[in-house]
Amino acid sequence: MAKNKQLFENYLTIGTDDILNQLNSNKNGLTSLSAQEKLLKFGPNLLKINKISWLNIFIRQFKSPFIYLLIGAALLAFFLKEFIDGIMIFAFIFINSILGFFQEFHSEKALRVLKKYTTKHANVFRDNKETVISVDQLVPGDIVKLHPGDIVPADLRLIETHNLQIDESILTGESEPSYKSTNALSSKSIPIHKATNIAFASTNITGGHGLGLVFATGTLSYIGSIAKLTVETHSESNFEKGMTKFSTFVLKLVGVTLSLVILANLLIKGDSSSLGDLIIFAIALATAVVPEALPLVITFSLSRGAVKLAKNKVVVKRLSAIEDLGSIQVLCTDKTGTITENKLEVSEIFGDEDEVVSQAIMAISQKNSLKDPFDTAFETFYKKVSNQNKSWSIEQEIPFDPDRKRNSVLIKKDSKNMLIVRGAAESILSHLKNHTDEKLKHWILKQENQGKRVIIIAHKFLPNLKEYSKKTEEGDLYLTGAISLLDPLKKSASEAIKKAQKLGVAIKIITGDSPIVAGSIGFQVGLITTPTDVITAEEFYKLSALEQKRKAASFNIFARFSPHEKFQLINLLKEQFEVGYLGEGINDAPALKSANVALVVQGASDIARESADIILLNKSLRVIIDGIQEGREVFANTTKYVKMTLASNFGNFYAVAIVSLLIDYLPMLPIQILLVNLLSDFPLIAIATDSVDIEEIRTPESYNLKDFAIIATLIGVVSTVFDFIYFSIFYRISPEALQTNWFMGSILTELALLYSLRTKLPFFKTKAPSKTILWMTLTAALITVTVPYTTFGQNLFKFIPPTINQMTVVIVVAILYFIATEITKNIYYQSSRKKIISNKSLI
Repeated sequence: MAKNKQLFENYLTIGTDDILNQLNSNKNGLTSLSAQEKLLKFGPNLLKINKISWLNIFIRQFKSPFIYLLIGAALLAFFLKEFIDGIMIFAFIFINSILGFFQEFHSEKALRVLKKYTTKHANVFRDNKETVISVDQLVPGDIVKLHPGDIVPADLRLIETHNLQIDESILTGESEPSYKSTNALSSKSIPIHKATNIAFASTNITGGHGLGLVFATGTLSYIGSIAKLTVETHSESNFEKGMTKFSTFVLKLVGVTLSLVILANLLIKGDSSSLGDLIIFAIALATAVVPEALPLVITFSLSRGAVKLAKNKVVVKRLSAIEDLGSIQVLCTDKTGTITENKLEVSEIFGDEDEVVSQAIMAISQKNSLKDPFDTAFETFYKKVSNQNKSWSIEQEIPFDPDRKRNSVLIKKDSKNMLIVRGAAESILSHLKNHTDEKLKHWILKQENQGKRVIIIAHKFLPNLKEYSKKTEEGDLYLTGAISLLDPLKKSASEAIKKAQKLGVAIKIITGDSPIVAGSIGFQVGLITTPTDVITAEEFYKLSALEQKRKAASFNIFARFSPHEKFQLINLLKEQFEVGYLGEGINDAPALKSANVALVVQGASDIARESADIILLNKSLRVIIDGIQEGREVFANTTKYVKMTLASNFGNFYAVAIVSLLIDYLPMLPIQILLVNLLSDFPLIAIATDSVDIEEIRTPESYNLKDFAIIATLIGVVSTVFDFIYFSIFYRISPEALQTNWFMGSILTELALLYSLRTKLPFFKTKAPSKTILWMTLTAALITVTVPYTTFGQNLFKFIPPTINQMTVVIVVAILYFIATEITKNIYYQSSRKKIISNKSLI
């Protein structure tokens, strides 16, 4: 997978005059006429993405084989005048479709939020004079003035800078500002944090001032490309994929079987069979197999899970994300603001603490109205350790610039003139009069290896207040000391990551920060064994596609990744795993949209929140683990319903279909089949409330059609055998006796099956079922054995009152059926466990 080329790369290596010529501009700016022509060509400077109609999104919710099955079942119910059943099925369809609609409508809201990050007006040069225009009128070739506090209105190639500092954390994830210059670079293929002559749209000017030449507006800008990825990316969730596979499987199986049933009846019975009655009978059978309550079961399960998560201050924006959360195999996160606090703090001090911190405070520039993160960290620490009032005044200063990598101030304190120089180690140590000792060098190396930033403080006294120059900084300096700073870990990060790993979830950090800082963070939270076990985007995208796939799986720390590169990496991981992404910045938005499950923490940017499925209001990452467990419980209960309905329904389905070939009347009337379906599904609707065994939530799970098919086939065979037992006992008595007793036996065996298939363990070793399931099962069983004795049941459903002996036989056979399903189930799952253990031993 190759790295995507970005438009800004074309302007990195070109000089100012050449760029002006390319964009048909000059140092006095565009003329109004030229700007108008370009506006017609390039369009307004807006994040305008091709929108998908809300109506199209809504219609798309109905394009599913499972929905087709349910619509067919509902139409049949109306045809048979079962209006309540038909209305309920259509209600299930509507609820499911509304949930899907709101899930996809997220994307359009994300676009509107991105627009908030663009400034409203810009100072530009038009017609040889400075003027203020609406930012949407900017065009390539415009020259824009930049001041502290401005939001950069478009992508600019800088043509003049004066100590210009820009906060690019929304794009790079770095908490410290980027220092800009106008110099052409030597290479085009560089990450955005090294694009020192580019000002990116939506970043913030924190210091200095400058001029920039617009080269990209709207969707052509860097943030515009992020917006395009964010809005137009649709990720099919694990839940959606599982439901599609399952519904397609059921649809094919039912279609083939019913065709064979109708054909066999016509061939065997010939003229004695009615094609119309056969079709109604076949469709009724199909309805009995279709798990029409599945949308309700899912909605109930997910809603219940959402309520439980809400109590832990977790907001679920897409209900099905709860189940997807349980399937996560890889959880990716941008460390800034997610694992770390996204603010610099003073960590350690070399030298006399009071003197070092005092001089660091004295050296804060008075020319920049906005303080950088270093100054904020120094001031916060100073307030904690010192009660001194300000007793100095700044007479002169030279602000920080990226070439010198230092700043200096000339202060007057106690009638003395002191020059204080503050900056990176390499910019100061060589100018010290008292040579650096080995102790300081070792200290600096130790701090840097821990991912900390080191600032050196030095000073010297000057005889008078005459104006000093940069040259004055470069000699006879005395070391005051050094300060290391770090972006601290969130207190809950390490514990949460360890718990996630215990649940079989691999954690990967994908950040725009440096490999040293990212490696240090990964080492501290236990993701890597050495701080150097890191791969950068530059290294990663030089690899072959096969090697990229391998490194994506084997590495846990990815550094210097841009938003687009994060997006590509998430897509690569999705080829092998179910991926969750946890982030909070604008730079996370495309990756959040691409991931199977998108999570953000409290304080995330608006665009990140709009792209997310789940928002963690509690900053403790521990709630993610609770969410994963909740997702797995929801998944476990949903699959219980699928297995039960497939096993019992298909068992009865095959038995009734085969028996219809052996007798000259219908073994069960269509309306009786629908009642069986209704009463057997009644307690299953409450399966969402059931307890879940620990074994079910230890590892990520997915919809395994093979497992469904095998257990459904095995239990289906058992069900078919016992259906034939009912048939062989009652068919000789009368058609009504067979239909009535088989009706009761079908429901009682399905209710018994619920208590067997609700666990993979022997029923007596598992957790007790919920009280809701117990009461609903008893209610369904009571209705089943009493309705044949009622006038209503006899007139509407054509039942006859069973004798005491017949009722006893029905109940005894149902008990034997439960024992048989338990034996079959335990043999299957014990065999499956042995295979899993054997496969692990071979790895």
